[in-house]
Amino acid sequence: MSTPTVPSVLFVCVHNAGRSQMGAAFLTHLGGDRVQVRSAGSAPADAVNPAVVEAMAEAGIDISAEIPKVLTVEAVRSSDVVITMGCGDACPYFPGKRYLDWTLTDPAGQGVAAVRPIRDEIERRIRGLLAELGIEASA
Repeated sequence: MSTPTVPSVLFVCVHNAGRSQMGAAFLTHLGGDRVQVRSAGSAPADAVNPAVVEAMAEAGIDISAEIPKVLTVEAVRSSDVVITMGCGDACPYFPGKRYLDWTLTDPAGQGVAAVRPIRDEIERRIRGLLAELGIEASA
């Protein structure tokens, strides 16, 4: 008997400090162990944007321990869905992968009030992605 595999999703943004971190956190929170989640950036920042951390905490998700990670070819290769977050990042292309580009405002340099609508739009899109993947959101 084979073990069923779970879909793997990679979120990509230049600094991996805002949008991609929120996307990964929402997908992890709502999808649980029914989906494998990664995030990365082509030029990772030193830390996750503090306004993003605060906005996610307001939504009940703690990302304060997250660290921006560098985008690797292997991360793309091992993902079923690759989502760029409207930041013009170039990803290696592999046939058979699903690529999405979610155009979203950059939260860099903005306060938490400006991050909230970005956070809420990412959550809406994550819920839609889960539905497309046939995974019921857990929260």
